[in-house]
Amino acid sequence: MDGTLTIGVHDFVMIREQLGVTPDAAILETIQAMPPEQAAPLWDKINELEYHFASLAKPMPGVVELLEQLHNRGAKLGILTRNVMPVALQTLKTCHLDGFFNACDILDRDSCTPKPHPAGINFLLQQWEADANDSVMVGDYLFDLEAGKAANVATVHINTAAQHPWPEMTDWGINNLHELIGN
Repeated sequence: MDGTLTIGVHDFVMIREQLGVTPDAAILETIQAMPPEQAAPLWDKINELEYHFASLAKPMPGVVELLEQLHNRGAKLGILTRNVMPVALQTLKTCHLDGFFNACDILDRDSCTPKPHPAGINFLLQQWEADANDSVMVGDYLFDLEAGKAANVATVHINTAAQHPWPEMTDWGINNLHELIGN
């Protein structure tokens, strides 16, 4: 969602600094590995930061046109996010994208094992009775692509800086969502 449907605004360097997480560590996995009493205040801080970034969310150029096209084609649309559900819903509402997604098709970090694990994609495929060969995972980060590959769906890496550093995980690298419109 963040960096895919919305313009990426998360400052992960600042987030790691505020949480005391090393610069190269996966944030959620690092906190999850801590004893509960140590992790609890950090989960609260993560949620606070996520709400802050949700309030700054802006739709990615081309997202409304793409979602309208997919909706008109009858495509099933889902969201896998490492955020919590209230933040995901707030982000969608802030960007006026909430009407494109059914609540049951939005999976947060508490709904399933977070990306890069494929559990969320597999859950949605099963729920939709969809074939992995006819499905696509679109994302802006390695975890999105790894989840897609692990679920055997095609992967699309969106990177507005025209950099695609994970070619082995990327079936199609795009620089903006307009490249998907009409395909």
